[in-house]
Amino acid sequence: MTSIPDFMFRHTAAIEPLIGEGAYGPVYGPEVTEPCLADDKRQLVRDANGLEIVSDTTVYFKPGVVCPPGSRVTVNGRSTTAITSLIRDGGGLPTPDHVEVALK
Repeated sequence: MTSIPDFMFRHTAAIEPLIGEGAYGPVYGPEVTEPCLADDKRQLVRDANGLEIVSDTTVYFKPGVVCPPGSRVTVNGRSTTAITSLIRDGGGLPTPDHVEVALK
């Protein structure tokens, strides 16, 4: 398994994973700080329900990072919500394995 080289992770993201819904809205788990590569670009992505949402930032993490859709993520001083979280695994092929998260 190959992954994105460590020197590429120039940013830091604080992830508060969504663990459910409570009487007063979303319930988040404890904050975890992870190194990442943040790419500020605007693009249309589909959420889990198939709705098209504009994403302003895509964040790339090391394999194994957990950031479910709906999690609160703070990167580059901006707090936002994860739209999608994709595990990019080449299955043993020499591809850069990583976790890709699209943010609102």
